[in-house]
Amino acid sequence: MKRVILTAISFLSLASIVSGSAKFESQILPLLEKKCFKCHGQDKQKSDLRLDSVAGINKGGSSGEPLFVRGNSSQSLIIHLINSDDLEERMPPEGEPELTIEERELIKEWIDSGAQMPLPSKVVKLSTDHWSFQSVKRPQIPEIKSDWGNNEIDRFILEKMLSKKLSPSSVSEPRKLIRRIYQVMHGLPPSEELIGKHLKQISNNDWVSVVDEVLASPRYGERIARHWLDIVRFAETNGFETNRERLTAYHFRDYVIRSFNQDKPYDQFIIEQLAGDASGVDVGTGFLVAGPHDIVKSPDINLTLMQRNDEMADMINTTGTAFLGLTIGCARCHNHKFDPILQKDYYSMQAVFSGVRYGERMMPKNNDEAAKKALVELEKKAQSMSEELDSLKLISSQLKAKGAGHNVKRESVNARGNTEIFDEINTKHVRFTVRRTNNGGQPCIDELRVFNTEGQNVALAKKGATAESSGNLKGYEIHKLEHINDGKDGNPRSWISDTSDTGWVKITFASASKINRIEWARDREGKFSDRLAIDYIIEHSLDGQSWHKVAGSEDREPYGGAVATNDAFLAFLPDNDAQRGRDLIRNLQRTRNEISSRRNGSKAWIAKFEKPGKTHRLYRGDPLAKREVVAPDTLEILGSLKMGEDEDEQQRRLRLAKSIADEKNPLTARVMVNRLWQFVFGVGIVDTPSDLGSNGTDPTHPQLLDWMASEFMQKDWSIKHMLKILLCSDTFRQTSRPRSDALKVDAGSRYLWRFPPRRLEAEAIRDSILAVAGTLDLNMGGPGFYLLDVDRENVVHYHPKEKTGPEEWRRMIYMFKIRQEQDLIFGAFDCPDGNQVIPERSRSTTPIQALNLFNSHFMVQQSGKMADKLLQEAGDSIEKQVRTAYQLYYGRPALAEEINDATAFVRDHSLADFCRAMFNSNEFLFTF
Repeated sequence: MKRVILTAISFLSLASIVSGSAKFESQILPLLEKKCFKCHGQDKQKSDLRLDSVAGINKGGSSGEPLFVRGNSSQSLIIHLINSDDLEERMPPEGEPELTIEERELIKEWIDSGAQMPLPSKVVKLSTDHWSFQSVKRPQIPEIKSDWGNNEIDRFILEKMLSKKLSPSSVSEPRKLIRRIYQVMHGLPPSEELIGKHLKQISNNDWVSVVDEVLASPRYGERIARHWLDIVRFAETNGFETNRERLTAYHFRDYVIRSFNQDKPYDQFIIEQLAGDASGVDVGTGFLVAGPHDIVKSPDINLTLMQRNDEMADMINTTGTAFLGLTIGCARCHNHKFDPILQKDYYSMQAVFSGVRYGERMMPKNNDEAAKKALVELEKKAQSMSEELDSLKLISSQLKAKGAGHNVKRESVNARGNTEIFDEINTKHVRFTVRRTNNGGQPCIDELRVFNTEGQNVALAKKGATAESSGNLKGYEIHKLEHINDGKDGNPRSWISDTSDTGWVKITFASASKINRIEWARDREGKFSDRLAIDYIIEHSLDGQSWHKVAGSEDREPYGGAVATNDAFLAFLPDNDAQRGRDLIRNLQRTRNEISSRRNGSKAWIAKFEKPGKTHRLYRGDPLAKREVVAPDTLEILGSLKMGEDEDEQQRRLRLAKSIADEKNPLTARVMVNRLWQFVFGVGIVDTPSDLGSNGTDPTHPQLLDWMASEFMQKDWSIKHMLKILLCSDTFRQTSRPRSDALKVDAGSRYLWRFPPRRLEAEAIRDSILAVAGTLDLNMGGPGFYLLDVDRENVVHYHPKEKTGPEEWRRMIYMFKIRQEQDLIFGAFDCPDGNQVIPERSRSTTPIQALNLFNSHFMVQQSGKMADKLLQEAGDSIEKQVRTAYQLYYGRPALAEEINDATAFVRDHSLADFCRAMFNSNEFLFTF
């Protein structure tokens, strides 16, 4: 069915000319087109003059003077311009084809005879018969006589294959199939235990149970959420030149992961992201403000207005591409040149979002029964971890008493807090001397706390303690010496030295005290990590003359930016117990943070709202060139929402969201099922997944796309239901082995005669390395870890970390996502930086990728961890180590030739080098 919209005439054409204007039609219009449209047509309007529309000719240009006076050419501006002797004034301008004497006379004659033109109010029909704008209709399942095929998907695929003289491939080997589904759906390799379990299920012809278990895992939500976050341009910094952090943006990331794991209906998912505040799901509106945001405002009103229009353009563009598969942003300056999208439609959408602002605000608390139950479970979890930590501390104290410490270094210093524990001493003075900072800046200390054996902070000024220093930074009220012991935390109440890289501060107690613990930080609120002391010594004195060391940085790991989460007691524990202690402290802190958030509510970087003002259509997108007022609405071709100019702000977004999520919308379901196809098979049925318009590509299987869209809506927009259909198909279970005959017809495997192999994405590569090495931390949610160090000045600077530790060994979706910067190693693998919508990642092959995967500190480190794991599991036998390695890396037994070659390699080089080579193999890095 052809979709039709009506609009006032804007372009002159032969069909639009009314009777009585034949001279204009046959002579004047072609002349203007030939000599004037280049500078005054659809694409360009110099001096705000447009000559390709009746309205434009009648309106005239920026001078405000009419182009002509009907019946009087001598008083007409256009005659003056085309006859002018002034080369700077004459039209057409110098360098362009001149009007001949005959052409000038023709224009003069037309004006003198009354300058007749068609009426500008004539209405014409604009329509589209493009496939994506037609209603979704459920097609018939192809009837094909064949034993191949397990469900409807296979029937459509087979029909197209046969039309291309192709045939399906055989079923993949069970181990490869198990590995494939885990790599595709989890971004992780399956464990040996899971492989064994699933092999039994496959032997019992129960592939469905394998699929169900894969979709039920929380790893699925983490995996597919990464794809969605690419689509909605999510990152955790503002971008632009300041690129400041959004420390609470992670709430939206966690919401997306939860939504996919819960199989939230997709129509509800859409509504929550556009208008979640209408149903208490405010966190969903993080979608609206997930993009870049320029916080530097200009005194130039034009630039300020343009910034605001750019913000709303980002919301409009992302809404269009993510949910509708349309490039609505192309209509910002003029009607869309390919799709039936009017410039008025763009500004109607802008009116919908005109009350949305960027920022951070409190999210409402969730007090339903499920939330209360979850809080109770978290409290039990925290109590259990706390008790286990107490047990480790007791063991540590016993070992310490026996002199069992074995020089385990403490974690590196951390800006948010550091603790120094030592044997009890009686003293009156404590001096903290900084010998070097992490960025060479003047040292900064946020509250120096000194505790006596009764747990009291005797360094507080209100308890009579006084402070001295080597010198104080002048001119800053927030960085006075008095802040060093005023009991108030945060950068705005801290001390800064007046000397770069060095400085000291001394606390004198009211009276001598027995102390055993000191705490210090750079910024306990976590906003700043520059000026951090990384080389320091802490001394004490009873008389103020003789000084003795109590703590220092030499027993800490070198500074690398990792969060310090353990305490000194870990130094006296065996390695395994010490690592368990670090994990417990880190996880306990996360759990306590979540408990606090659930009890008190929490701040999040989500949309803020205000009463919207009037929205005007802007001539060529210029915020100073306002035209008529437009009401909030969706695209006219999708059916008007009939909202008034004074419609409530929330209702604007809610009504738009519901129209997008409506089953009658021809685009929404098609766009999403195409994305799911891309997620599973690597390329969508339409390989321009965010452009299903006229400028996008045609679907390879249009009937299949419509069947899937229909099925999606009929099954309550269940994403897991659609993925299960795809994963249970014989199409998915085919081998990936190439066939020369088929490659000649379809080298890209677009017609699915085999499963298309592909390289893992950056996140899946890193996660898989950690998983196989046994170092992957599967804790979910909460603030992300940093792979870059941060210097937080007015303009924030990021520096790649060369070394990482357990704090950074979580799944990469939990990495703090920084715009305009990339991870030192995996950024080379086509990672988007969050500045643009990325519906499909490119897959480049570059030398730096190989070099990063072989020579980086991370790879050397994880290869060493893997070697230790093989020694622990296989003992000293090289052959057993090799056999175990093949099972862990590839999920299969090693072949005899592989065992011989690998054994020789380990003997000639090392087990760690062998592990590194295995991490770099195609079988590890690709999905087959």
